[in-house]
Amino acid sequence: MTDSAKPTLMVVDGHSLAYRAFFALPVENFTTKDNQHTNAIYGFLSMLVNLIKTEQPTHMAIAFDTSRHSFRTDEYPEYKATRSETPQEFRGQIPLLQDCLAAMSIPVLTKEGIEADDILATLAKQGSAQGFDVLVVSGDRDTIQLVNDEVTLLYPSVQGVSQLKRYDPITVQERYGVRPEQYPDIAALVGETSDNLPGVPKVGEKTAVKWLTQFGSLDELIDRADEIKGVVGGNLRDHIEDVRRNRKLNRLLTDVELPFGPADLTVAPIDAQAVRDIFARLEFRTLLPRVFEAVGAGAVADDSPAVVLPSPVESSAAELADWLAAQNGELAVTLVLAGGMPIRIGVAGATDLRESDWTEAAADILRPWLEADSPKVMHEAKPQVKALLRSGIRVGGLTYDTILAGWMLRPSFPDKTLGNLVERYLGEKLPEADPTQLVPETDGATPSQEAWFTLRTATALREDIPESVATVLTDIELPTLLTLADMEIAGVAVSHDVLSTFSGELATRADLIAQDAYSTIGREVNLGSPKQLQEVLFEELQLPKTRKTKTGYSTDAASLADIQEKSPHPFLEQLSQHREATKLRQIIESLDTAIKDDHRIHTTYVQTGSQTGRLSSTDPNLQNIPVRTEESRRIRSAFEVGEGYETLLTADYSQIEMRIMAHLSGDEGLIEAFNSGEDLHRFVGARVFGVDPAEVTSAMRTKVKAMSYGLVYGLSAFGLSKQLRIEQSEAKQLMLEYFARFGAVRDYLRASVLAAKEVGYTETIFGRRRPFPDLTSPNRVLRENAERAALNAPIQGSAADIMKIALFRIHDDLVTAGLRSRVLLQIHDELVVEVGPGEWDAAEQIVRTRMAGAAELTVPLDVQVGRGRDWNEAAH
Repeated sequence: MTDSAKPTLMVVDGHSLAYRAFFALPVENFTTKDNQHTNAIYGFLSMLVNLIKTEQPTHMAIAFDTSRHSFRTDEYPEYKATRSETPQEFRGQIPLLQDCLAAMSIPVLTKEGIEADDILATLAKQGSAQGFDVLVVSGDRDTIQLVNDEVTLLYPSVQGVSQLKRYDPITVQERYGVRPEQYPDIAALVGETSDNLPGVPKVGEKTAVKWLTQFGSLDELIDRADEIKGVVGGNLRDHIEDVRRNRKLNRLLTDVELPFGPADLTVAPIDAQAVRDIFARLEFRTLLPRVFEAVGAGAVADDSPAVVLPSPVESSAAELADWLAAQNGELAVTLVLAGGMPIRIGVAGATDLRESDWTEAAADILRPWLEADSPKVMHEAKPQVKALLRSGIRVGGLTYDTILAGWMLRPSFPDKTLGNLVERYLGEKLPEADPTQLVPETDGATPSQEAWFTLRTATALREDIPESVATVLTDIELPTLLTLADMEIAGVAVSHDVLSTFSGELATRADLIAQDAYSTIGREVNLGSPKQLQEVLFEELQLPKTRKTKTGYSTDAASLADIQEKSPHPFLEQLSQHREATKLRQIIESLDTAIKDDHRIHTTYVQTGSQTGRLSSTDPNLQNIPVRTEESRRIRSAFEVGEGYETLLTADYSQIEMRIMAHLSGDEGLIEAFNSGEDLHRFVGARVFGVDPAEVTSAMRTKVKAMSYGLVYGLSAFGLSKQLRIEQSEAKQLMLEYFARFGAVRDYLRASVLAAKEVGYTETIFGRRRPFPDLTSPNRVLRENAERAALNAPIQGSAADIMKIALFRIHDDLVTAGLRSRVLLQIHDELVVEVGPGEWDAAEQIVRTRMAGAAELTVPLDVQVGRGRDWNEAAH
């Protein structure tokens, strides 16, 4: 702390500290529902609040740069020229940060052509002369020169802006071996990489300090440079002008004309309502009370109502059942699980909280309410629904899942926990025990208290969620959740013998390929080591260099494929084959280890794992099994019909994304192609190449197929030429011919991106939204990436919605019909159903009807069905 008898002036380098805060906090964890990034603002304000609370300054100001241009760039155009482009996610945060500071009544100082450090230097000099203790807060080492008996520098540590190191004259002397005013002399000799100021070659900090100690000053060293012997002496003399220039540029100005002096920067009361408004806009709910606390209760009173956490009532299962029977309206439920089974239950209404231990007897008592249509809200419901299924209870009346709702609002940056949602939508802190402590210092929320937070969070989410998105949640996602719970419980039968046999074959194959590869290059290497491969490929074999990475030249599959095309070499082919065999074996081993005691794999489906709405799977991941290769058929043959069932039924949609494209674009040519029943790509090829369908060759069909699917993903002429290995001019002509005959496709794709730019999101046929803030980004790369993603989002998202609708309707129909048959898997556009004895006709009818009728399009949804004892045999 500074001398309390003197006023304390604190001046802060806004840009420097905000930029450090940006890199200290993960950008994906700090975005508003409108996808405004806020991590730099949050980190900076958190640091500032701590500083205000700890240092209690009487006077304060924040200085910002206006641009990269300054009098220094006029003097030396290369000054800071090597700094990387400002991250797009950082842009736009500084004006919002300045709005926050204005609401907090903290002066912001800028001056065209002058850097923030020069403003700090001027205020520091004025403040020390006027009797202030001065605190300079900056992440720029040039500010070390400002340190004296009245001026202390607070500099971020390696841990970031949350920890600041204090530099007074003694600390600077201990750290750098020179007085603070001499630090710029060290920098002049050594150079400043961040400012693009080259120093004297082979001169480091130790040498610079030795010279300054020996000669007393930089000017004296320059005058007597001839006395320095050896290579470094020659380097000094050769770069003497660089040293002079560096010293001129790193000298901070102390006479900048400013609108305010230190005495004018008295800390003023904050505008409480303005702070609430801007923090609400930025969704900084937990930061708000910290700001009010830091400025002191006398400065401003927080008149927002305090949240009182209700205490739960401990009940027996019978008492809880009686209480539930007397309730009207929606309640929230939270189950505590252990080993996949319930051990405790908490239920909450608006004010009443009840909870009870879970036993077999409790399950029987509570079953009627849990299975009834009484409306229930849950957070991350699927694991709890599965636990109840294992207890013989099928949940009824599930009306809301807060984790699903939060994901649908912010699919690009979904909140991961209930605590995240509570903070974002309620502005409160969910009581959570520290998982790293064996005996936590604070207790977490009880199950019923978690349910209470869940109920209130659901209310807040409902206020924010658009009507169309809410409809997708209730009509598609929640029924899908219940279906997935049944699928995960059921699992799929998988043969350990088939997998282990194939794994052994792959191990042998990989071994033989490796031996061949070693023979080709004349020695053994680790084929999985990028570093060793770089030596072999680019030094020993002298193959063309690939793109540069942080660890050398890339050895990824795409890069090696490019080399093989330009400069074929047997080692590249052997390496590719070895990687493929190794990758397949890893997939097989992940499947094999996932087989449970019931000889079935119970994967977990993730509803919130994509931005488009597609399902993914984990533990194990079934989406990464190769498609339509000999190896994929071997793997799929291990997925078998289970004991007590007759056969597997597989069903998938034929060309669903192209059918959705035809529907959305209204292109008469594409609609005719699908309604005619002809092969789509042959039909389109005939139009594009101007020949009869019978004359479309396989090469023509391949080109048109790549074109059709590529357009959905924003494929360029360059991308098409690489994919088909044709000249870019031919690819461009192919695209022109395509659009000449299917113009409505082009018009739709253009219009969809323009519409998304206007409203900020894309929308599926059913109303699912995906925000695209980067569509208006000034960064061309980000903008073009967003445009390509926006082309596909309505199509892929609609396909995901259609598959989910078909999935839960098939599941419900099988149950309603009283069939044993059940859906086991949903992988990509395919469903796998385990068919009970004698139920094939009924099951097939349900599958075909529900898949074909999942959406009303202008073209038919074509469904292909197969049958077999294993997944491969059932392929169609």
